[in-house]
Amino acid sequence: MLGAERENLPKNDDIAAVFRRHAKTVYRLCYTYLGNAADAEDAVQTVFAKLLGKPRRFNDAEHEKAWLIVCAQNHCRDVLKSAHRTRQAVLPEDIADERRAQRDETLDAVLALPEKYKTCVYLFYYEGYRTAEIAALTGVPASTVRSHLSEARALLKTMLGGERHGR
Repeated sequence: MLGAERENLPKNDDIAAVFRRHAKTVYRLCYTYLGNAADAEDAVQTVFAKLLGKPRRFNDAEHEKAWLIVCAQNHCRDVLKSAHRTRQAVLPEDIADERRAQRDETLDAVLALPEKYKTCVYLFYYEGYRTAEIAALTGVPASTVRSHLSEARALLKTMLGGERHGR
């Protein structure tokens, strides 16, 4: 039985191809949740290590992408809940100010959104998924996805200073 199971697992070069196809997407999603490059990079490594540790076959590229997105989302939620994260030292104010200045204002606003909105906003605006696809990925009804997007847009509008650029 073990030999038959091994035949169904992807080879290392297949996993490397999955990494090349989806590492940027997983990184961007992790960054959206965690808010800094180092934690996002660690999360990407963990997500792909999970794939290496328990390889699986995917129906197609969208299926593998969906699995990686859900895995990354779950991992980031776990990181945010962990006691270690809450005990991390605060950066000296001058370093924190420098890092804040380097970030995009819109991304900062997205990162400040409540967690229930972040995934929907990321998948819709950054990855180009439709609401029905987001619903299928997240297990949330499509109407809830649409509500989350609408509520997130209202919050972002307020956070970014209301009416901008003639809109």
